[in-house]
Amino acid sequence: MSDDSPTTASVKASESPEATETDAPARRPNLADRYHRGMDVLNVDRHRLCLQLYLVIVIAHWAEHIAQAVQIYVFDWPLAEARGVLGIPFPWLVTSEWMHYGYALIMLIGLLLLLPGFTGRARTWWTVSLLIQVWHHFEHLILLVQVSNGVHLGGGDAPSSLIQLLIPRVELHLFYNTLVFVPMAVAMYLHSRPNPAEREAMRCSCAGDPPRSGR
Repeated sequence: MSDDSPTTASVKASESPEATETDAPARRPNLADRYHRGMDVLNVDRHRLCLQLYLVIVIAHWAEHIAQAVQIYVFDWPLAEARGVLGIPFPWLVTSEWMHYGYALIMLIGLLLLLPGFTGRARTWWTVSLLIQVWHHFEHLILLVQVSNGVHLGGGDAPSSLIQLLIPRVELHLFYNTLVFVPMAVAMYLHSRPNPAEREAMRCSCAGDPPRSGR
């Protein structure tokens, strides 16, 4: 008498790995899975590309502040007319506090999102840039709140941040953007030229292949 009865065959089929893999429902990715996957794309798979795009945005904004300072101190333009490059055809880019705050927020978010991809010395410098931008963002938030409620810090005619009570706005925010950019640039440089311990900890390919040791 054969042992391959219908009941026995169904038990064998249920015990086979193939049947288990096929019949098991695929787990849908939850919010945490999507977050971790997104962070891997930013800091592992596409870290170099994301850093390059972020650097372009930062330099473009920094250049606008430099252009505005040149218009004031080199070309002797009135302050109201010194609006950088894009601010000349689009004055609202300079006059809108929402625009200034939005950029400060985007820059802060970018520094936060791209931090996990850094290791060692580069991570330290990137964190310095992040901390400076936290304060820079706070200063812009103070300006935005004043515009929203119509009450100005120090009772002045225009919104003012805390340090702006001591340093004029044009010079202050050029200084802020420079302070954020310099450690960020140092971090990117060190990230592309890691020491052996830093390279070992890296998960991205920003540094390329390690140099070959000479014989």
